[in-house]
Amino acid sequence: MSGIVFFRTEDEARAVAFYRERVGAETWLEQDGCTILRHGDLKFGFCGREETDDCGILTFYYDDRERVDAMYERLDDCARGPPETNEQYDIYQFFADDPDGRTVEFQTFLHPLPDDE
Repeated sequence: MSGIVFFRTEDEARAVAFYRERVGAETWLEQDGCTILRHGDLKFGFCGREETDDCGILTFYYDDRERVDAMYERLDDCARGPPETNEQYDIYQFFADDPDGRTVEFQTFLHPLPDDE
């Protein structure tokens, strides 16, 4: 099983460019009025509409702190602050804003994760 999360956006090209050029996602499928991106095993799409969905959080997780730090260096102009440890969830993270004002999180888990099956 798999899934895709979709967001409405008033500027599909700008949203897609941000995630492709700044985050490193790749286009998985182009449709009329919608672009579906893939980043690892996460698939998410942006559909051009008259309103923008800016709720929720798109979270990208990495294997180690160094990769989170590297993403911070790429996105420091739109980050809300530098990466820090969140003891409640045992993660290292930072938040940023995408061009639509949507919250984007970049994190790594500080403990071993369960194996994917």
